[in-house]
Amino acid sequence: MSNRRTENPHAIFIPFPLQGHLIPSVLLATKLASKGFTITFVNTESIHHSITKSSSQSTHDVFSDARKSGLDIRYATVSDGLPVSFDRSLNHDQYMESMLHVLSAHVDELVGNLVKSDPSISCLIADTFHVWPLIIAKKYKLVNISFWTEPALILTLYYHLDLLKKNGHYDPLDKCDEVIDYIPGVESIKPTDMMSYLQATNTNTVTHRIIHKALFQDARNADFVVCNTVQELEPHTISAFNEMQHFYAVGPIFSNEFTQELVSTSLWSELDCTGWLDKKPPNSVLYVSFGSYAHISKHELQEIAFGLLQSGVSFVWALRPDIVSSDEINALPLGFEDDVKDRGLIVPWCNQKIVISHPSIGGFLTHCGWNSILESIWCGVPLVCFPLLTDQFTNRKLVVDDWKIGINLCDGNLVVREEVTKKVTHLLMGEKSNELRVQINKVQRTLKDALAIGGSSQRNFDEFVSEVKVKIDQFI
Repeated sequence: MSNRRTENPHAIFIPFPLQGHLIPSVLLATKLASKGFTITFVNTESIHHSITKSSSQSTHDVFSDARKSGLDIRYATVSDGLPVSFDRSLNHDQYMESMLHVLSAHVDELVGNLVKSDPSISCLIADTFHVWPLIIAKKYKLVNISFWTEPALILTLYYHLDLLKKNGHYDPLDKCDEVIDYIPGVESIKPTDMMSYLQATNTNTVTHRIIHKALFQDARNADFVVCNTVQELEPHTISAFNEMQHFYAVGPIFSNEFTQELVSTSLWSELDCTGWLDKKPPNSVLYVSFGSYAHISKHELQEIAFGLLQSGVSFVWALRPDIVSSDEINALPLGFEDDVKDRGLIVPWCNQKIVISHPSIGGFLTHCGWNSILESIWCGVPLVCFPLLTDQFTNRKLVVDDWKIGINLCDGNLVVREEVTKKVTHLLMGEKSNELRVQINKVQRTLKDALAIGGSSQRNFDEFVSEVKVKIDQFI
């Protein structure tokens, strides 16, 4: 039993049930399986329903093709405590309450049954935002691996809530204008560049309770933290984090073929934009997407639409139906689609990797989700940043201020169509565009070197795998 558990570790992998967390989780699971791990991947029933509904090939097991390629990845689902038909976008707080209080009981039952039926299971890999991994890993004597899908900077700030609170930068935020320069591994950061939850005046929300339980308490006791970042992008932050915990920067976590995935992860049906893009000149099209989760006001949406109209640039806009609200599925200005029909393609959803890697794409107007940033860097596409929620404000700082591979959409607090026009034009044309392309090509090289043989992410991943096997031996 000892040799079997060590040489081919069997891990239960449970991602956080949001699109942005699911994508890197599936990729990490397949990467571990390619190293000999057996993975039992667990989606919530709601996520599974959305994937199968959006896929052209409906299946009860989204990893069936991965197994055909020789990877030992098994599949299970678990209830999040709410009916599959429940509108989680419209009822965000109720959904998060269920994640905080109810999901753990269902996970406990599932993990107990899996361990009972297969004693080879030795690890629990769970998204860092989950509140239950520590207690469940201890209960079933599993190595506790925390998967952080965002930059190391974000996790470091969450880990030091006590310092932020002590210095008046959180709960309450008394010193809004004072630079934060006392967090280990963080040279300096402005309060306005912290995550939206750390800028909030009300810190009693369900999301804040999840953050306190999962990030400030539970994750500190994980045996390992694996992070979808690159050591050379955040060297000081990662170095300081390693003083506290076993931390492995293994990103960007992409498949060997960037645009080809063995496993379906999209929660919406994807429209093919390739034929339309093929007719456009190189670097001439702006890709616009504000991600899978955050919402935008109708006024902001319309100002951006008018700004794009006035700019004259060609664009592909992935505009999910609930971007404003599930109750208002068409918030674009009246007649907008007709006005831009010759140069604008508006789709409910698309395969972002296929679009962003197309030669015609010259820029990305983005909400600054971490997956979007990594994908954009990988393809050498500079960014216009419009953060909306949570980590996106801090990601914007990295993109614009630290790495200088993007520009802000708004220099003030309000979205104004004239500024939208100005910024997207600057991104696609002129001297600023050339400067951004030169810089993002340098950062792109950093990412690709990290994943190359002997690169930092490859070394860190191999070391992580070895250390997990050592830890399993200690548990037996």
